[in-house]
Formats: sequence, structure tokens, C-alpha cells
Amino acid sequence: MSVQLVIAEKPSVARSIAAVIGAAEKQNGYWQGGGYLVSWCIGHLVSFAEAGQYDEKYCKWRYEDLPILPQPWQFIVPDEKKQQFEVLRALLNRPDVDSVTAATDAGREGELIFRFVYQMAGCTKPVKRLWISSMEDAAIREGFANLCPDSDYDALYQSALCRAKADWLVGINATRLFSVLYHKTLTVGRVQTPTLKMLVDRDAKILRFQKEKYYTVGIHSGSLKADSGCIADAETANSLKEKCTSAVAVCTSVKREKKTEQPPKLYDLTTLQREANRLFGFTAKQTLDYAQQLYEKKLLTYPRTDSQYLTEDMGQTAQHLVSDLLGLLPFAQGLGLTPEVGRILNSKKVSDHHAIIPTSEFVKQGFTGLAESESKLMNLVCSKLLCAVAAPHEYETVTAVFSCAGNEFTAKGKTVLVPGWKEIDQRFRSNLKADTEEEVLNTLPEPAEGQSFSVMANVSEHFTSPPKAYTEDTLLSAMERAGAEDMPEEAERKGLGTPATRAAILEKLVQMGFVQRKGKQLVPTKDGINLAVVLPESLTSPALTAEWENRLTEIAKGSADPDEFMAEIEAQVRQLVKTYSCISADKQNLFQSERVIIGKCPRCGENVYEGKKNFYCGNRGCQFVMWKNDRFFEQRKKAFTPKIAAALLKNGKAKVKGLYSEKTGKTYDATVLLADTGGKYVNYRVERKE
Repeated sequence: MSVQLVIAEKPSVARSIAAVIGAAEKQNGYWQGGGYLVSWCIGHLVSFAEAGQYDEKYCKWRYEDLPILPQPWQFIVPDEKKQQFEVLRALLNRPDVDSVTAATDAGREGELIFRFVYQMAGCTKPVKRLWISSMEDAAIREGFANLCPDSDYDALYQSALCRAKADWLVGINATRLFSVLYHKTLTVGRVQTPTLKMLVDRDAKILRFQKEKYYTVGIHSGSLKADSGCIADAETANSLKEKCTSAVAVCTSVKREKKTEQPPKLYDLTTLQREANRLFGFTAKQTLDYAQQLYEKKLLTYPRTDSQYLTEDMGQTAQHLVSDLLGLLPFAQGLGLTPEVGRILNSKKVSDHHAIIPTSEFVKQGFTGLAESESKLMNLVCSKLLCAVAAPHEYETVTAVFSCAGNEFTAKGKTVLVPGWKEIDQRFRSNLKADTEEEVLNTLPEPAEGQSFSVMANVSEHFTSPPKAYTEDTLLSAMERAGAEDMPEEAERKGLGTPATRAAILEKLVQMGFVQRKGKQLVPTKDGINLAVVLPESLTSPALTAEWENRLTEIAKGSADPDEFMAEIEAQVRQLVKTYSCISADKQNLFQSERVIIGKCPRCGENVYEGKKNFYCGNRGCQFVMWKNDRFFEQRKKAFTPKIAAALLKNGKAKVKGLYSEKTGKTYDATVLLADTGGKYVNYRVERKE
């Protein structure tokens, strides 16, 4: 009897699929039953081989061995993943398995993960593709009812393969090239490096910013307040104030304008990450992790999406969801909402996956059993759905201009006519324990043209503001827009990276020491600034890197040639290595750590520096060194700190607290002497106990 093998991307997804299709019997590395075997990958089970596997000489990093251009490409299974790969290999080659269903995540990377495993296992059996955006039982059943040949996704696979190969080529070659030139490991990446450059450019603008003082003059009469424009010097401002004090101001014009603010779109991953960072301080990676957990619990639809609409056949689903959520969400109680679901339906604007929305499973379960972080994210997604189908926000702006002492003064006000979707948004935000900004409405009195007022005046002092450092919210937005002006309008994916990869890029920059977090801000380090400065524009330009993503999207559509793309990448790598063959001697020390001076050497008078294991003389001919693990301090269970070392070098003695006595088993304070610096080893002794 033949069976069908289903391969998911993760164990949790395999478990959900197995439960729906009747594979209830647990085996070692897979489920079986109902004519199915359901197994799983563990993310990327198969990877490109390391450079050293192609040739032993690549185990060392040398300029003369660059560029490294694999031909043909080789693959490996990491040791920690071999067990599960062998399970899949055995299942794929079982005689009773007559067909395979690829059930990895429905997207570029999911396709790559499955194809690598299938090919490395040497399988040639027919493959169908499961393509779903939700882990709900109904969605899984519908997906299995509409399986299509995996060959329909050949172009998507070619796009994924080009992405992986190009990243390997640029990453390996550029990282080795600049690391060899500058004598420090400098990780270079296709998306990572332009993102770093954006942070460095913003940091430079902040540092170059010169604060400038300016003044404004305000006139007021009762509740009416109006302001002048910016005035450069205090003398002019004070002179105007004197003229206006107790003078008469005449209203010269009143302009009323009705405006409409349309409801927001639904979330794609990037907008969800941005808002979760702004409201809750979640990092992009945390938001993706929480969303993935909720997806695997069947409470949220597929999170790695760049679409902000639902397909047109989802109208009824959305209608039911909205009415159910109105009864479930505390902040929506008593809300009068007539949902306009048509506004969020547009099949043409849905790529691989529709926008992120809650599932009907969430409506049944609610917030029961969810961690606080997961609850916050679910609330955010639910409120966005309600806002998106609510009425537009309508308001009226009033701009009144007054003439006083020969100058113009302006007053602005705003009146809400129809709260619309903003009522839901404000209810949601007031329900949050998060940093939110309340909109301040300024309701003007009813001035009429020609009306005059006796006014008082005042001067206020202001300063121009520097550009703001990037937060994850604003950086994700900048990554999404990067290079967009150089893209054709019809380009499906613009910007740096994809919604699924941006979080990992930010984390890697922090881990490599090129960027640090300061509260919500992301700030480049000294090494990060230097790296962005020394790299060529071809590696740091967002426009060029964004163009890569555009080409990959064209390959996925079948409208661009993968071989042509890879030939261009290889040519760029060859040119890069050829251009950067050497650097000047002074630049070679650019990434060396700044040495910390502890004091003066008692032997030769040169500076003494702190190393990892010692305090050493900067004069190479001098052998003076104080070891941090010196037996004198270790026996007394005392860390030999830079503070103690500095005192010993300055005065020949140091007051040290908490020295341990083996004889009494107690600690004591003492003055320690630098007793002998002449021999191979420095000696210390206790002068007296305090």
C-alpha cells in the first residue's frame, strides 16, 4: 500500500498538519497514519559547504586565494542536524512512498529549504506543493484539497537559490578581503552593510549638527493665541514684543478646511515590527518570534508577509472576524462599528501571503494561556483590523491670520467632526501600558475677518533640533524605503532585505559589535563607523542592494535569467578583489583596539597598558609585566584590578580591601607594596594590615 510523505519546516507545523490529515501515530522523527507520513526539517537542514571544503588552502584567509567562486557548488548537513536529515532521507527513499508534499513555509526560503533536502537525499519522486497562510484546521484541509505541482514554483526556487549563492559569494569574499587588509574580522553582508551605512550617515549628521537659537513672539487675548514666524535675534523679537504689547490685532483672514484621514492598512510584518517597537519597545526579532509562536498556535496568520491586504474571496471571513472581535476585546465594548470590509480586499496587492490578521481559532480561545508579550501583539493585530474597516476620521482645520504692529501672526486649530477609526485607535492605546502620545486638539475661538482684539505679547526662546538617532521602528521604515526612488513602480519588493530577514540583520549588526542599543536607539560603534567608511559604495549603497531584491523578484516571476544574474555577481566579486589589493600602512591599524594607559613603567618610564591577561610596558625592549593571575593576589582571593595596578605604579603601594587570610579564614584590608620590579617576575608584599 502506497503512502504520501509530507515534509514541513518545523516540528510544531508538522504536528498541526498531522493532526488534521489523520497521521496520529508518533514515530521517531515523523508521524504516520491515514495514508500519510508527516516529517519535518529543522530550518535549513542542508547548507552550502564552507570554503575550506572546496580546497584546503581556503582554511586560511589569504588575499592571494581570492576570489572564491565555487564550481560546482557543494552542500553539507551540519552535525547537529544530521539525525533528522537521515530520517528524511530514509522516508524519501522508502519503497512505499510514491509521492511527496512540500509543506515548508510558503515563501522563497521555505522553497529553498525543501528543495535542498529533496536533492541531497537523491529523491526523484513527484512533488506537490502545499501553499497556506494559516495553520488553522480549515486552512490546512483546504490547502490539501488544492495541491499543485511543485514545478509551478521552479522560478521561486531559482530566485531563492540566486539569493543564497549571491549572499555566499559577496559575504565570503568581501568579509575575507577586508578582514585580511585590516587585520580584524570584518563581516560584510549584502543587506547588513548598507543598513550599517544608513546608521553611520545618520550618526554623522547628528555629530555635525550645530544648535541654533531662534525666537518667536506670541500675542494673546483671552483664549486666543497666535504666533509669529521664527526670528533670528533677540533684539528684533523684543522690539516686536514691545510694539505689540497693549496694541490692537486685527483678524485679516480665516481659512476653514475639512479634511479626511483614511483608515490604516492591515499589518505586513515590517509595519507590525515598527509599531510593536514604538509602543512596547520590542525588537524586530522579538516581534517576529512572538508572531511565529502565535502562528504555530493557530492564533495568527502567516507573519512573514509583505502584503497589507486580504484576497477578495476572504470578505466573509473578515466580516465574521470583526463581529466576533467586537465582543472579545475589552477596548471594543459598546463600540458602534459598521465594518467596510471591501476596503481591505485587493487580490492584486497580495503577493505570496495576505496581511497579518487574527484567526477564527483565536476568537474561540481568546487570550487564555498567552504570555504578556503574545497578548500585546494579538491586541495590536486585532485593533488594526478593526481600525482598517472603520469609517474615515474627519476633522476641520482653522487657520486664522492676525495683523499687529505691521507683522503677521498665525493661530491654528482643529475640530473633530467624525472620530471614525481614530476612536478605536485611541480606545486601544488608552487600554495599553505603553508609551503612547495623545493627540492634543487646539480648539480656536470663533474669530471673524475684520474683528479686532487688544492683545498682550511675549517672547519665547527656542533651539533647532538635531536629527534623531534611528530606533528599530524608524530604521525598519528606512530599510523598506531604501533605494525605492531607483525602482520601477511595478517592482514587487523594494528596499533592503525582506520583511522576514530584516530583524536578523539588525541582530547581527549588534552581535558583531558594529551597532549598540542605547534604550530604543540604535547607534553605530567606532568599528561600525570605520567599516562603513572604508568599504566601497558598491557594498554600502542601499540603491544597489535594493536593486538586487528587485532582480530576485523578477527571477521569481520568471521574467529574468538566473544565470545572467549570477554571472554579474561573480564579475562584481572579481572586480572588488582586484580593486582592493592593498591599503596604506596607517589604515592597517584602523580597527586595532585603543590601548588603555594604566601608568608609567618603573623600569624604563614608558607607558604601561592593560592587556587581557596582564599590565605590560609599551616599550618592546623592556620586559616589565604585571600578571593579573599573579599568585600573590590569587592566594588572597583578590582580583588584580586596573585600579590596584595604577596605584602600585604611581606610588609603589596601594590600599587593597578584602584580602583573604588562609590562616584565619577571614578577610582583611591592607597596604600592598610593589616590592621588587627588577627580576623576571614582579613581587608584592603586604606592608601592613589596616
